Amino acid sequence: MPELPALASASPPNDLASRAEVHDLVVGFYREIVVDEVLAPVFGEVAEVDWTVHLPRLVDYWCRILLGQHGYAGQVMAVHRHLHGLEPITLEHCDRWYELWDRSVTARWAGPTADRAKLHAATLMAGMAKHLFDLEWAAPEAVEECAGAASAEPLAVAPA
Repeated sequence: MPELPALASASPPNDLASRAEVHDLVVGFYREIVVDEVLAPVFGEVAEVDWTVHLPRLVDYWCRILLGQHGYAGQVMAVHRHLHGLEPITLEHCDRWYELWDRSVTARWAGPTADRAKLHAATLMAGMAKHLFDLEWAAPEAVEECAGAASAEPLAVAPA
């Protein structure tokens, strides 16, 4: 029997470096959310998100955080405070949101900007959990390990 050629090793993932890549991350992440048994009801039934409006804002937000691009002008904390008033956000929601974000980043990107995306998401969720949802939430330890390299630039937390 002839020998099969060795499989070419997959090239390592690139870092998040462009608006198009941030767009792909955000859209892929929210595609997971709309079918997730824990988060879909929050986004679809409680928040009644209009994705045609929400997705471009989210791309702008993450481009500002990760690439320093201007364009986002939103009220992240106020929106989530309102949502929590409609239906309480729980630790299960926080855990699942972060798990899906981490998985979405890790699946396609690696490097300092990808690490910063995960670290910022963890910082943002911890802040919202504490200040808006009255919860104590912490990211998994893996995020804390990459914090040293990713935190060279200060994290921008959206204004309330």
